[in-house]
Amino acid sequence: MSAIPGWLLRHRITVEAYQGSGAYGDVYAAAATVRCFLDQQTRLVRAPDGADTTSSSTAYCLLATVAPPGSRVTLPDGRRTVVINALRRDGGGLSTPDHLEVQME
Repeated sequence: MSAIPGWLLRHRITVEAYQGSGAYGDVYAAAATVRCFLDQQTRLVRAPDGADTTSSSTAYCLLATVAPPGSRVTLPDGRRTVVINALRRDGGGLSTPDHLEVQME
């Protein structure tokens, strides 16, 4: 398995991983800085519930990144957004750039 090359991870985002709902509302992990390649373009994506929705940004991160749907993300320009879907792109041992594709609102 080969990870996405470090030289491609030019941007830094802050991720507060969604952990579920509690008695007082949604619960998030402590904020973590994540190195990524950030692509800010609008495109149509499919949410985990099957609904088509619009994504304004996609971050390509190391495969070990934790950013489940519902996580809060702060982009380099300060804009706050929410994770729509996080897709594992794992080549299964092939020499592909394994990564996590994080689609955001």
